[in-house]
Amino acid sequence: QVQLVESGGDLVQPGGSLRLSCAVSGFTLDYYVIAWFRQAPGKEREGVSCISKNDGNTVYVDSVKGRFTISRDNAANTVYLQMNSLKPEDTAVYYCAVGSNILLRRCTLPTEYNFWGRGTQVTVSS
Repeated sequence: QVQLVESGGDLVQPGGSLRLSCAVSGFTLDYYVIAWFRQAPGKEREGVSCISKNDGNTVYVDSVKGRFTISRDNAANTVYLQMNSLKPEDTAVYYCAVGSNILLRRCTLPTEYNFWGRGTQVTVSS
């Protein structure tokens, strides 16, 4: 049974940092593209970052470039999103997603992904 479980969400002050984790079970990550999405109330789900399956190439949405870092530990079957210099507009539920045969230029599109976690809440507020 495929399962993705996110953790690490919390309430943090502007300028703070969080590290999200996504533990994957039911298959090995080696052959899959992995992404983080987020969805704020009243907004569409937005692709934040993704990482390729082979060479570690990454993609970031412009609003998080230089602040967020995606990484993967295939041995641990876990994906991470390090988030620094957090802003109130980063407040959202964050989801990890896994898919196969995804072109990197399409990796921030939610329709490309087969498997999703249930999300973890990130709130940035003073």
